[in-house]
Amino acid sequence: MLHSHLTTLNAVSLILQVFQEDGVDAQHMLAGSGIGPADLGHADARITTQQELQVCANAVARRQDIGLELGRRMHVSCYGMLGYALLSSATLGDALRLALSFPALLGTVFQLRLVDDGQRVWLSASDHYDAPGLAAFNAEFCLLSLKVICDDLLGRPLPLLAARFEHSRPGYHALYDGAFQCPLGFEAGDNAFAFERRWLDMPLPLADPITHKAMGERCRRLNLEFTGRQAWLGRIRQLLLRQLDAAPGLEGLARQMNCSSRTLRRHLQALGSSYQQLLDELRFERAKQLLAEDQMPIYRIAETLGFSETASFRHAFQRWSGVAPSHFRG
Repeated sequence: MLHSHLTTLNAVSLILQVFQEDGVDAQHMLAGSGIGPADLGHADARITTQQELQVCANAVARRQDIGLELGRRMHVSCYGMLGYALLSSATLGDALRLALSFPALLGTVFQLRLVDDGQRVWLSASDHYDAPGLAAFNAEFCLLSLKVICDDLLGRPLPLLAARFEHSRPGYHALYDGAFQCPLGFEAGDNAFAFERRWLDMPLPLADPITHKAMGERCRRLNLEFTGRQAWLGRIRQLLLRQLDAAPGLEGLARQMNCSSRTLRRHLQALGSSYQQLLDELRFERAKQLLAEDQMPIYRIAETLGFSETASFRHAFQRWSGVAPSHFRG
């Protein structure tokens, strides 16, 4: 499924930071994502989750256990205004319920829920079906970052009773012990960790009702803007997706969106994107799907994606992925 959701650059910036410490150039980690230096320079830049997942895939290709390392570093301060709103909440339960009400600001690819059985509470992450090759990474990153958020909010570690994961036990599972410090289960129905119910009512040391009210309102406004942008971007992507074999161009797309090309360009710039970047992203995703099916010849794939010459498609795919189409298929 092609993503139309937007997210922040938080995770991407963290990935670049971790690998920069190992001497890996940022361009290697950004390969195929369409994210450039100009995007990284904007504090409020927005990218699609598909772009983020491409950077994550690049990271996992270099280091399989990177999800745990990233989760360990994803402190509550990484979430901007949402982080302030969480820190100033009255109790841990209030903070978690607020975080779960703003998934776009939290930047999660999962459906998050608090499941209370009366004695203990499970913080569950489920219903994520895209990028199956990143299942373990996404679960590790999500659960451990949520655990770190809880620790930050409380000002001390939240003791866990258990943790479970949808994926099978990885070869580096010993690292989970230090990260979660509780009994572990794999091949479960969801990704979740459990703690005693009493922690939900635990007062937070930095609670401040005035700050919380102000930050909560700013989060609501930002979330409304965020979801509005998502709907607008989703409409553009659907229009382009239906016309990959004969892309309408910026002027043609603007007419289909009932706006001027200048307005369309300005809106795309506000999203940290461009017409060509969106078109390339959709072509890249469709190309990967068609190559994976292993039925259509490469020259037909080029035609389906609107390339007049097979060589042009090969050059474009090499630029997007770092490998030739035939190598990707192999």
